[in-house]
Amino acid sequence: MEKLVIDHLVEKNREGSYYTLPFSVPEGVRSLTVRYSYPKQGNVIDLGLEDGKGQFLGWSGSSREAVTVGEFDATPGYLMEPIASGTWYILIGAYHVEAGGVPVHYEITFEPEGPVWLFGDLHVHSDASDGQHDIPTLAAMAKKKGLDFLAVTNHNNYSENFSLPRVPGLTLIPGTEWTHYRGHMNFLGIAKPFPGSFVANDLSGMREITRQARERGALICANHPKCNMCPYLWEDQESFRLVEIWNGPMRKVNRDGIAWWTELLRKGKKITPVGGSDFHRDRSPVRLGNPVTAVYADSPGVGDILSALARGRCYVTGSVRGVRLGMTCSEETFGAVISDGKKTHLLSVSAQRMPRGAVLQVVGNSGELARFKARGGSVRENLEISGTGFAYLLAGIPLPGGDIWPLAVSGPIYFGE
Repeated sequence: MEKLVIDHLVEKNREGSYYTLPFSVPEGVRSLTVRYSYPKQGNVIDLGLEDGKGQFLGWSGSSREAVTVGEFDATPGYLMEPIASGTWYILIGAYHVEAGGVPVHYEITFEPEGPVWLFGDLHVHSDASDGQHDIPTLAAMAKKKGLDFLAVTNHNNYSENFSLPRVPGLTLIPGTEWTHYRGHMNFLGIAKPFPGSFVANDLSGMREITRQARERGALICANHPKCNMCPYLWEDQESFRLVEIWNGPMRKVNRDGIAWWTELLRKGKKITPVGGSDFHRDRSPVRLGNPVTAVYADSPGVGDILSALARGRCYVTGSVRGVRLGMTCSEETFGAVISDGKKTHLLSVSAQRMPRGAVLQVVGNSGELARFKARGGSVRENLEISGTGFAYLLAGIPLPGGDIWPLAVSGPIYFGE
């Protein structure tokens, strides 16, 4: 991050007045933070901000030592606005100033625009369907968990999508869980995914519903495909771009879902794996933010998160504090299609925050391509792979018989056309 330091003397004759101190904001900034300090003995210096257009952004008096503003996050009391380059102003309130003046030290840090890893839960229910909590409560819970985004996906119900709050530091994604006796699907990113009711009584009706949702801009996910109670039974593998391979606590149905998704990859389909808690209420084995989907997005905006998901730039891990995965080939990462005509490719794989005894498996068309043991909580390896198809990562704990209990699963890199 770029940093600007300003040392400023608030003179005694300024006491009881307000004035501004200019500073320059460079281009390409996502957010900025102003931190200040001064000798507190007998002195009180207040703080506020104006942007380059003279817009008042907020005021915190002397109650905060640092404030942040940006399009997707802001300190309470400050506006969330895009950061425009130019001359900005620190608002100075010279409340109490000792004789001789008070030296104030300002440090301004600029977070640059650009791709960023974000962690969120793509499957949560509110009290608008069968959940316990309202959206503000869920948002507060998500922020406490350290989530960056949250999709509230109520059963066949999208009313709340028209009044989603703006929450500093948390992106709320409009969603609906289209709930049918033959399978559930999340329609993500659109407030009203279908023009009429949710009802469909046969395969053609299902395809019409999903067609309408796609045309309206929804990204569609087949949820918990191997669930014991509500599996995906539609004879259709074309209507969704995402598959929820990990729903709630890791258990057999999720391992079966990973296997089902892998078979779709072997059929040549390019489908993004995602995870969601399916959280409904407290005092349940299901917990908000377990698992999470990690997304490499151009910004925390809804459109950029959904674009990254559609492109497969993501992996699923047990929580915000879970295993972190990395994979590159020809400087491309998860979701990339490598079609350079080469017969072999160099794949770089990594995993961090691995528990004792964990391994990192590289999975491809023919099954396991490689398996690496974690040392010191991490893996960092290179391997050559040949042919066309795909490769994805599965980190986990080895089980008797050679299987692995999943801790994290990545989106694939594809090879060939």
